[in-house]
Amino acid sequence: MEWEKAKNYILIAFIILNAGLAILLHLENRRYTMTSDRDRNINIVLGRNNISLYTIPIRRFPPMRPLDVSGFYYDVPTLLEIFFENGSALENLEDDPYRWHFREGYSELTISNGLISFDFDARGLAHPYYEYGEITPEEAAALSGEFIGLHFPDFVHDITFEWGDGIRRIYRQKYRGRLIYSNYAEFYITSHGIEWIDMMFGRIIGHVREPQMIFAPDEVLLTFMHLMRDRIMEEHIFIMSMDMVYLQEYVSTRPGIPYAAVPTYRIFIEGSEDEPFLINAFTNMMPFR
Repeated sequence: MEWEKAKNYILIAFIILNAGLAILLHLENRRYTMTSDRDRNINIVLGRNNISLYTIPIRRFPPMRPLDVSGFYYDVPTLLEIFFENGSALENLEDDPYRWHFREGYSELTISNGLISFDFDARGLAHPYYEYGEITPEEAAALSGEFIGLHFPDFVHDITFEWGDGIRRIYRQKYRGRLIYSNYAEFYITSHGIEWIDMMFGRIIGHVREPQMIFAPDEVLLTFMHLMRDRIMEEHIFIMSMDMVYLQEYVSTRPGIPYAAVPTYRIFIEGSEDEPFLINAFTNMMPFR
């Protein structure tokens, strides 16, 4: 009989404990969630300062951990096999051990200061510019998507915009659902196909530190408004979207040295979709790049 009472007391204690934990979890979630009042207030403040918000701000801003990413990390023989038909037979045309330059036919590959640059027609002989036609976004997506799918499957499409006679498409590496802004591959595509590819990336090591508080989206938007104070005096600004990525502000040419990639807000405005404004989520300041 006493044991039955004891079990009932234990059960009641567990129920109370779980209810308490649920309340604490709810309060913790509210602490890092944009409320409707905050959403409304930031829209009012921005509107009074000649800025329209045409997107819903990020709702959740819980503490986040920085992500360690190595210095530039390239397997040169593999890159040669990717870009050239006879890559294994090519020799470096540079004497500098930290710079590579390869050529096969009209195509050239250079790797310098961390930037991989491949030009399919470096001497401009294969197809003069006056022969250019038009390429559709769908055709550009198919060409660049095929290359990425074959060689860099953990990169995903991020931004597309028209440039000159063609289309530029930017892909970024994705890690656990978040884009690594500083690990990218950029394509320039015309009616003649892929003209050039620029790439830069380090090796993702992983989260190695404790979570840190980040600034809320409305606080970041106030910082953006302050940064744009001169421009909003002359024109109305339309914010089209806002998201968060990881950005490695400091990088190294030595692959063995990791640097932190930090959570960073991106703000896209109308007319500058190819160059978003970046604001460090830890410091609420523009990154040093």
